[in-house]
Amino acid sequence: MQENFYDAQAPKKSTNLSINSDLLQQAKNHHINLSKALEQSLIEMLLEEKRREWREQNCEAIEDYNRRIETAGAFSDGLRRF
Repeated sequence: MQENFYDAQAPKKSTNLSINSDLLQQAKNHHINLSKALEQSLIEMLLEEKRREWREQNCEAIEDYNRRIETAGAFSDGLRRF
């Protein structure tokens, strides 16, 4: 589900954040790019939220499919050799 759900070429926008001072100092000591770290974390969080929304929207279809497989089996049951 790694789709381009945001415009990676969009211009950067300055913002003010509050962050734990010890975390900030440790990040600086380890030369961590805060903007890049935040963007990567936001991408991961947004992808997880999109996955959750997809599962919620498709819950009924998934349950129907699972019930069908439980009762009728999968189309390939007679073809598998394991």
